[in-house]
Order: sequence, then structure tokens, then C-alpha cells
Amino acid sequence: MRSQTLVLHSSQSFIQHIILKRMFDISFSLFVLLFFSPLFLLIAISVRLSSRGPAIYRQKRIGRGGKSFHCLKFRTMVDGAESILQNLLDENPSLKSEWDQYQKLKKDPRTFFVGRLLRKSSLDELPQFWNVLKGELSVVGPRPYLESQRDHLGMWASQILSLRPGITGLWQTSGRSSITFRERIEIDALYVEMRSFWFDMLLIAKTIPLLLFSKNAF
Repeated sequence: MRSQTLVLHSSQSFIQHIILKRMFDISFSLFVLLFFSPLFLLIAISVRLSSRGPAIYRQKRIGRGGKSFHCLKFRTMVDGAESILQNLLDENPSLKSEWDQYQKLKKDPRTFFVGRLLRKSSLDELPQFWNVLKGELSVVGPRPYLESQRDHLGMWASQILSLRPGITGLWQTSGRSSITFRERIEIDALYVEMRSFWFDMLLIAKTIPLLLFSKNAF
């Protein structure tokens, strides 16, 4: 009887967490999209004037339940950057080693000046609040992994993909881009185990100073 009561309480807590989280996601994303709309326009114009191609970049990512969705970002790289990547890695063993370890390049030669500023400040991720409003992302959650990274999730795949990915999360407040790709996956799995609405609020509070002062974004 006691075990049934504990299971019921756990289920109720989980449902409350889901409802609170979604209500917060909707209200917070609406606020950002409306209040910062002039900034959105300014960034879009800057990107278009700085580099040929669209202001918004749509990239296929893995969402909750393993379903794919198009994640939105302000474009920070030259048009056709994905097709350029493999040539860069083939011609530069040091870049290949860095990519294998982090799945990122600290000084990515495909970025342009305005794009580097956007990535450094994480302003390139502002359009993702539209993904949040649509229910494809959450404000806080595991990282939205690339389709090409699906197999790398390994034993943690089902755990990580049980939640909506987030714009920010435990990995971002635990070293951000300076940690290895494997460490990011393990931290995302840990977030799933620790998740709660108030833990999300704590991570958001910790994210703000990191955006302003962190040197680990690239």
C-alpha cells in the first residue's frame, strides 16, 4: 500500500513538473520573442549585410522521443558551411582531432565576424525561442543533438531523448564548450535524473552571468 502511495505521489509530481515547465516555456518564450523583436531585426540585418545567405539557419536536430525537428539559429557561418567542413577536417589533422573530441571547432574558419560575435554571446540562439513556443524545445533541457550525433549517445540515448531538448541546461553551466562531447552526454543524462521545475529555475539563473562573462563559448 505504501509503495503504491509513493508511486502515485511520484506520478503526480512528474505531471506537475511537466505542466509547470510547459507553462513557463510558453510565457518566457513569448516574452523574449515580443520584447526583443527589435534586437531580432537588428541581428538579422547585420547577418545579411555581413555574409551572403539567409539570416536564419535551419538545422535538423533530434527532439523528444528521437523525432527530428528543424532548430533555428541566426546564421554564423558562411553559406554552405556544412559542405566545407569535411574538406577542412581532411586537410587539417589538428582540426580533425579537435572535432572528434568536442564536435566543435574553437576557431572555426567557416565563421564570419558578426557570426563570431553572435556565437560568443549566444545571441545566435535567440530564434530557438520560436522552437520553444512550438513545443520542439524547452528553455532548459538536454542539448539538442545533431542527427549525425545520434549514434554517439549510446547507452544514454533513451534517457536523454525522453525530454524536450533545451536552449540551456546543466551542460552549459558546467563548462559549456570547454568540456568534451562525451562529458556533455553524461551531464545531460545526469540532468534527466535531477530534473525539477525549481532546478530549471536555478540553471536559468546560473546561465545569465555565463552568457555575459563566459570565455568558453564558441
